[in-house]
Amino acid sequence: MAIDEDLKEIYDIFFEESAEGLEVMETGLLSLDFGAADLDTINDIFRAAHSIKGGAGTFGFMEVSSFTHGVETIMDQMRDGKRDVTEENVQLLLESVDFIGTMLEGIKNDEPDKPEQRKPLEDRIHALLADSGEAPAAPKQDAEQPAPAPAGQKKTWKISFAPSTEILRTGNDPVLLFKELKSLGDLTVKPKLSNIPDFDELDPEELHISWLLQLESDCTESQISDVFTWVEGQCDLDISSDDALETAAESESSVEAEKPAAKPKAAKPANADKASTKSRESASIRVAIDKVDSLLNLVGELVITQSMLRRFGDSYDPDSLKELRDGLSQLERHTRELQESAMQIRMLPINSSFNRFPRLVRDLSTKLGKKIDLVVSGEHTEVDKTVLEKLNDPLVHLVRNSLDHGIEMPDVRVSNGKPETGTLHLSAAHEGGNVIIKVEDDGAGLNREKILAKAIQKGIVQANEELSDERIDNLIFQAGFSTADQVSDVSGRGVGMDVVRRNILDLGGRIRVQSNPGAGTSLRISLPLTLAILDGQLVRISSEVYVISVLSIIESVQLTKEQIKTVSGSGDVFKMRDQYIPVVRATDAFGIEEVDNNNPADILVIVESENVKFGILVNELLEQQQIVIKSIENNYKKVPGLTGATILGDGRVALILDVAGFQQTVDRIKISRDTPQLAEAA
Repeated sequence: MAIDEDLKEIYDIFFEESAEGLEVMETGLLSLDFGAADLDTINDIFRAAHSIKGGAGTFGFMEVSSFTHGVETIMDQMRDGKRDVTEENVQLLLESVDFIGTMLEGIKNDEPDKPEQRKPLEDRIHALLADSGEAPAAPKQDAEQPAPAPAGQKKTWKISFAPSTEILRTGNDPVLLFKELKSLGDLTVKPKLSNIPDFDELDPEELHISWLLQLESDCTESQISDVFTWVEGQCDLDISSDDALETAAESESSVEAEKPAAKPKAAKPANADKASTKSRESASIRVAIDKVDSLLNLVGELVITQSMLRRFGDSYDPDSLKELRDGLSQLERHTRELQESAMQIRMLPINSSFNRFPRLVRDLSTKLGKKIDLVVSGEHTEVDKTVLEKLNDPLVHLVRNSLDHGIEMPDVRVSNGKPETGTLHLSAAHEGGNVIIKVEDDGAGLNREKILAKAIQKGIVQANEELSDERIDNLIFQAGFSTADQVSDVSGRGVGMDVVRRNILDLGGRIRVQSNPGAGTSLRISLPLTLAILDGQLVRISSEVYVISVLSIIESVQLTKEQIKTVSGSGDVFKMRDQYIPVVRATDAFGIEEVDNNNPADILVIVESENVKFGILVNELLEQQQIVIKSIENNYKKVPGLTGATILGDGRVALILDVAGFQQTVDRIKISRDTPQLAEAA
């Protein structure tokens, strides 16, 4: 059904809360122990299904409501002890949760209903219910056709409905509830207007009307209650019947045969373009009230400071210069605090990303015939929403790779003296201005001989080239590289680890791999907390100002001309204590002419990226400051060597150096401790 644009905001709330409900259901189902009934968890799953069913029915999404009703009934049997928690039942429920999400996504995209896709799952649910003596829900009727006359005797239901005054502010509309009730039978609506305040005291966002409703129908009390599920806790509700046959009718309806509701008619806007919603990225953030309160308090402080400073604009007195300086200092402090508070609103716990992995590990370990325990820690670590959303795909690749290539089959583990169940550890923690995410397994580790042989075969390295263990390990990030003996739908196509590395570099982060043969592999991702703000070191290169991320800088060195050595065929190097590191001349990299050849660049900023150290030659170190990053690619095009730009306090534009991009350049410089020129110089 088409979604009424006038009610789009209300629908969005329903879809968002349904997504949260599905997440609760999936997490709960994955935590259930087979053969044991954890009533608290089962109740959580039941309540989430009940809310989704009720909300879907309120909005007229009867396919979703009817399908979810079967899931709800299974959970109801589990909490009553009538059905065991078995692997088969949990698997059916997990598949049903996935399909409810698919149906809701289809409604959001205004896609037609596809009953042929739903039917196999519905048949399995109905068969399961039939085995326990439960009758499957009545088949859905076409909403445009009049429903057949009820076979049972009609009853007169009396309903007292008194919503709270705040109900309209939550996006609920009693009229939609009445439409739903009307689909169950003949409805008479009588409003009570005695509580409406005087006109001068009337708030248009408050509701002061209650209703007495009379419904002639053969429906059950449960069906009427379901209509009001969406406003549970926001109203006083009383349902009663004078029909003496009520008890008999209820006993004959252990599973309600729900009569389909007529869909609300919603006109589709002319020339409405369907926005692609394939991406799972959410356009909204749920923010804790204390963060909002902090923000409002800071805004209040800024208003006070602004009022104080405005006096100096009206009449300036040289004797009040100290007050002006104090006011400006106060403004700077409040502005910084406001910026930090606003950034906190964008910070979300990483468990919204981690929560998908128990299901992924469960499904893949079953498919691969392996036994794997997932251990998660640091799931409350907060990360910027944009970073979090772009991190999801790389993490999925890494976890799938660990499950397929890392952890061995149970019999192999036992023969090697290990427990037959492997462990995958997913963790997150803050470290300085970064968030560190680790994917660690206790599997076989990387097979360096196999990796090196494959790299030589593909021409990535030369057969006579000597590589450290670390460099061999990092070959797995080469494009199209895979050591899998056969291609599967899990991994082995050579597309994955190179994509992971590229995506993480695009986020301004870096990834390192450490492997201990026979003991396991650790993949360490380091990411900035946010993509919007950067602690930057301003440097002068020739006559231009550039920015280098402070997080990338190890140290800065004042050079003499003799300290830079040139290696034939490789480039310039600098001896940093006991090792030589490559040197990048920024003027050459960007094609900049030196403005004063008598004073060449003589300051070396030593940086690190991907565990590779190198130096960038600059003319002068300026101040450090927090900068707001502006995209070059969005406003111009991608420029090699640059990650963005910023506007300085004097209005000038400063370009931000791409340290990771420079690192890929210096990776090609081969430096050996026993290079003749360097050995002689040393």
